[in-house]
Parts: sequence; C-alpha cells; structure tokens
Amino acid sequence: MSKNRKNSFLMQGMILAGASILCRVIGLLYRSPLFGLIGKAGVGYYSVAYNIYNIILLISSFSIPLAVSKSISARLAKKEYINAQRIFYGALVYAAVVGGIASLVAWFGAPVFVGEQKGAVLALKCISPTIFFSAVLGVLRGYFQGHNTMVPTSISQIIEQILNAIFSILMAYVLILPFLPSEKITYAIASHGAAGSAIGTEVGVITGLIFCLIIYKMYHSKVKIQMRHDKTKYIESYRNILKILLMTITPVILSTAIYNCCPTIDMTLFSSILVDKGMKSFKVSELYGVFSGQYNVLINIPLAMASALTNAVIPNISGAYALGQREKMNENIQMVIKFTMMIAIPCAVGLGVLNVPINGLIFGVENGVGLGAGLLRAGAVSVVFTCMSTVSNGILQGMDKMRVPIYHAAISVCVNVVVLYIGLTQTSLNTYTLVLATTGFSIAMSLLNAVSIRKYSGYRQEFAKTFLKPAFSAVLMGIVIGVIQFVTFRFLPYGRVGFAVCLILAIPLGALVYFIGIIGTKMFTEEELRSVPKGTLIIRLAKKLRLL
Repeated sequence: MSKNRKNSFLMQGMILAGASILCRVIGLLYRSPLFGLIGKAGVGYYSVAYNIYNIILLISSFSIPLAVSKSISARLAKKEYINAQRIFYGALVYAAVVGGIASLVAWFGAPVFVGEQKGAVLALKCISPTIFFSAVLGVLRGYFQGHNTMVPTSISQIIEQILNAIFSILMAYVLILPFLPSEKITYAIASHGAAGSAIGTEVGVITGLIFCLIIYKMYHSKVKIQMRHDKTKYIESYRNILKILLMTITPVILSTAIYNCCPTIDMTLFSSILVDKGMKSFKVSELYGVFSGQYNVLINIPLAMASALTNAVIPNISGAYALGQREKMNENIQMVIKFTMMIAIPCAVGLGVLNVPINGLIFGVENGVGLGAGLLRAGAVSVVFTCMSTVSNGILQGMDKMRVPIYHAAISVCVNVVVLYIGLTQTSLNTYTLVLATTGFSIAMSLLNAVSIRKYSGYRQEFAKTFLKPAFSAVLMGIVIGVIQFVTFRFLPYGRVGFAVCLILAIPLGALVYFIGIIGTKMFTEEELRSVPKGTLIIRLAKKLRLL
C-alpha cells in the first residue's frame, strides 16, 4: 500500500476516532451533574429506555451507514458515480419509511418493552422519535464515509453530543421541577428526569441531522460534475438498489442486533433474577445504573476509537475486495488491527490501575469510589476484546461475509447468557456478574472472528508487534502510574483535588512511558512511522529521545 493511501485511511480514522473520543468525554462531563440531579435510579431508568431504543434502532436502521458506505465505496472504486448517487436516494427512502415505523413501534410498545421497570416508560416514549431522525442521519453519514471523508460525520457527532449534554441536564431539570424541593430522589423525580435526559438525546440527533444536510447541499455540486462525466453503461434500477440494500442491511442488522442485544438481555435477566431473590426493584435499578452509567460509559471510550477506525477502513476493504486486490485488503486489515491494539491495550491498563481517581473525579467521591471503581478494576481487560470484536466484525462485513458475524454473535450471546445466569443464581457477585458476562461475550466474538478472517482472506495475524510489544509497554506504563497514584494518595486525601492531581501527573507521564516502550521495542519501523499521520514529527521526537 502506498504511503498516501495509508496516510489517507489512518488520517480519516484518526479524525473520526478523535471526534468519537471527544464525544465520550463530553458525555462524561455531564454524567456527574445528571447523577446528582436524577440519582442512580434515574440513570438506571434512562439506561433501560436507551437500551430498548438502541435495539429497535439496530433492528430498523442502525446498519444503514455501513450498508450505504460499503455500497457507495464499491461503486466509486469503479467510477460509477450515477449508481452511487442512486443508492443514496434509495437509502433515504428506505430509512424514512423503516425509521418512521420503528418510532411508532417504540412509542406504542413502551409499556410492554420496559417490563418491570415502569419508570422507564416515559423516557422511552420521549426518545422514540429519535429513531426516525437517526435513520435519516445514518444515510447521510454513510454517504460521506463512502466518499472516504469522515470530517462531516466527526463534526456532526461533536455538535450532536454537545447539544445532548446541554439539553439532557436542562430538560431533566425542567421535568423534575414540579417535584422539587425534595430531600431524596423519589420515583417521580427519577422517571421524569430520565425522560428529560431522553429529550436531550433527541435534540442532539436533530441538530446533527441539520448540520449534515447543510454539508450535503454544499457537497452536491461536486457530485453533479462527477455524474455528468460518468460513462457507466449500466444504470441500476431502484428496485435492484433496494434489493442490494436489503441484502446488505439484513445480515448486518441481524449480526449487529444480536451483537448489541446483550445489554437488553442482561438488563432483563439481572432485574428479574435479583427481584426474584428478594431485592427491591428500585435497588436493582440503582445497581444497574452504576453498571450502565459508570462502568459502561468509561469502557466505551476506547470502543469509540475502535468503531471509528472500523468505519474508516470498511470503504477501503470493500473497494479492494470489489477490485480483487487481496494484498491491499490484507494490508488494511493488518493496519487497523495493529492501531486498534496499540490504543486499546494501554487504555485497558490505565482504566484498571486508575479506576478510583477516574471514577471519583467524574462521578464524585460518593458515586465514584466503591462499586463503580470495583467494576472498572474487574472489567478493564474487556476493553481489548471488545475493541477487537468490533474491528473484526467490520472487517468481515467489508469482505462481504455478512452472515458470518451473525453466527458468531449468536454463539457469543449464548456464552453471555450462561455466564450471567450462573453468576446471578449460584453466586452473590450481583453486578460483577454483568462484567463477567459481557467480557465472555467479547472474548468469544473476537476468537471466532479471528478464525474466519484468516479463513476468508488468507490473512495471518502477526502477534509480537500487534499484541506482545504494546502489552509489555502498557505493563511498564501501569507500574509507573500505579506508583504515582500510591505516592499521590500518601500526601493527598481521597477527594476531587487528590483525584485531579493524580490524573494530571499519571496520564501524561504514563503516555510518555508507553510511547518510549512502543518505539523502544520497535513496534513500528521508521518506514512504517513515515506512513502514518504526523509520522515525521514522531520520528523526530523519537530521535531526540535516542529511541531511533
């Protein structure tokens, strides 16, 4: 692969990854005031509603960006500009119809879908129209990604998250205002606060949609010029386009829905089993609120990077696959896995070691120290397998092996359910069982996908540079940040000041140690470094440190 091609793919991936991580950070910043406003139970009700919304979105239209991106990139590789545009128009119609129907299903089915967590009904009804807007927004994002530009998607995600943060808190406060003042978080405050947070999600999506429509209007003049010079003889009919979309979307829907149905399955089993064991429903919501509102939020920050790199590489893999360029395709596979592990492994170590200051600073001492920190310490390793399973899923879909992840996801869900059921019924681990179950799912998915990638592409995974060297460097980093944490809390008490000082010292020094480790162990050759974004700057810094 040429330097420019690698640079383009990695640069687009880094842009999208940076935007995704920034969105997660913004999400973290408003979690603390939201916890204080609506309580753990309110966050739990919102999580129940959001999980159901997410499943309906997955089934109806979540896979649309991937399908549109994949289909458009394959045609652009062949310079079929008219067919690429017709796919966009067909996808818009599909998204509007399916998204509208799904929104109505979520609205009218809310009382049934939430099960025993009736406090989540109002939140689910408030968030249900978002499914329609998300479907249309997904088509636009897939369109831009198919044209190999992640900038509109990245900016729209940041705008969406900022508006989401502002309006989640604002609308939560407006809806709970009639029930204030109150000495404690009541059922009414929790349920109405969750509904307000759901409205914030909807406002964010609508704003992102408006932004993407404006960018599309500006971009369309270039597309018109390409279409006028298109010499393609075969113009695809909309009936054929709909068939192509369905053939692409349906397997992705099934695999993605199965892949992402674990939160809803976990929530249902967790709630029903613990209630049957005598625990109060409100207490169960609080426990699930810690898992979903603290542990999952933090674990998903590195996952945003993996998802972004996957979205960036799929058009490259699809284009290479369509042209029969296996060597180029395998080079893309190697690069995306290597970069994903280079980031995921140190993130896992960092979250595991710094679990107390991270939780304490973001969620407050009361909410951060205790169960939240314990869950993060126990489940930090899942970051590596979750990122790997996400990337490998995208690789298989990019190679047109759409059904393979379905089978793997079904097997992995069975692993998840078995671990969760045994853990909840036979032990007293309670919330920790959710961590074990989701980790088991991602491990099973990663291993199954790895075997299939080798089978269908001939790609042979390299272990030393991809896994062992970043793991060794991350362990060195973990020792250093562990010592910094120990020393910090010898002089400063647990509290926001102590947590902040610890992280301010540990994160940059830990990153420096990790950088020295990966360069010193020659995870990348100088030639490979030149092919990555800002590679020349990295080489210059490494030579100043006498690492190269």
